[in-house]
Amino acid sequence: MNAKARNKILDGTEIKAKVDRIAHQINENCYQEEKLVLVGIAGRGYDFAKRLQKELQIIAAFKIELLQIDLDKDNPINNEITLKQPESIKSSAVILVDDVLNSGKTLAYAAAYLLQLDPKMIKTAILVNREHHRYPITADFVGLSLTTTLKEHIQVELGRSDGVYLV
Repeated sequence: MNAKARNKILDGTEIKAKVDRIAHQINENCYQEEKLVLVGIAGRGYDFAKRLQKELQIIAAFKIELLQIDLDKDNPINNEITLKQPESIKSSAVILVDDVLNSGKTLAYAAAYLLQLDPKMIKTAILVNREHHRYPITADFVGLSLTTTLKEHIQVELGRSDGVYLV
């Protein structure tokens, strides 16, 4: 445990329930699509996207493709954004996935990059929405909306022991 105090907001069972609910919402919104591309932000966004893919493969009739987008979250404008198989985006329904939406900066740069690849549509899926948006980005599919102070941080752990913590 960190030296800072951590308050658990979601445990593994609750995270699983959020993933399942978001997957069902995506299925309901995209049921007419032939293919859906989940694009996870490198790191925990991609891990969250893998979980969504696993659940969608059980419930959805459409084909699901999973990609990882790599960008420097602190300085996206001066560093290259990369995506393997960018041709998969053209004319496809895309869900951009990340673990936490705070200011919207990471998602804004990722969405701007994806827009250059001519998708049919882009929607966003977020595990925790902090509501401190500074960019014109919203979360279409949200696990948990949480009002925090600017000094507080959300820490997401996806792995052996899943948890979402307020630090």
